Amino acid sequence: MTITRIPAGRTRGDFAQGFGVEILYPGLTLTSDDSGIGPIGRIDRAQAQPGHLIGMHPHKDDEILTYIRGGEMLHRDTVGNEKTLDKTHFMMMNAGHTFQHEELMLGNRPVRALQIFLRPNAPDLESMVQFHEFPEEHSVDHWRLIAGPSAAPLKVRSDVRVFDAHIAEGVQMRLPAEETGRNTLLYVYSGKIYIAGEVISEGESAFSTAAYDNLTAWAESEVLLFSMDPAAEVYRGGMFSGNQRRRV
Repeated sequence: MTITRIPAGRTRGDFAQGFGVEILYPGLTLTSDDSGIGPIGRIDRAQAQPGHLIGMHPHKDDEILTYIRGGEMLHRDTVGNEKTLDKTHFMMMNAGHTFQHEELMLGNRPVRALQIFLRPNAPDLESMVQFHEFPEEHSVDHWRLIAGPSAAPLKVRSDVRVFDAHIAEGVQMRLPAEETGRNTLLYVYSGKIYIAGEVISEGESAFSTAAYDNLTAWAESEVLLFSMDPAAEVYRGGMFSGNQRRRV
């Protein structure tokens, strides 16, 4: 079994000026022909000052999971939603054939969040927006299913399941049993994780095509796990989730 360590993304913007983002195209480390990995197109690790506005902008053929780890953000969109998001209120924007939204940073604390651009299984799907309130901010030392094609709090129109976990230092965890035999990407939002001889630090990821026995938190850590079927159909032409190698 081989683990491929994927380095952190490239930083753009300046938090001191209002907004900064670290953009990860996970496929750039793995392949010569795709900037993403199957249904995972791009992961943005963003930080924004209170009061900062990301103005109305379009998406097409992107499935976008908003995962907030600090602060509050007001979401508005062209299908009539206006909703405050925070560490327990998550959102999935299934952009489909056409969609626009904007984000205003609320309160007096910086907003820290991931925007995860997943790929749908087909283009020009119906646009929709989903919201879900989780009872707790963290899933402590166990996997919590956030999004998936079925039986998940937030639906994504592709064969990818997204879990998160907050892992105490020294704790070992196994992959969810049902994910055996699927490709996985472990993204370390914070902390440090040890897997099969590799140390994966904040902002880095580990990709595997086979199940590994366990992972160990070398420090208190927050992680996301993506599980995918490598043979599943995905559309690689999304506005943000699509294959960037073909656009260079």
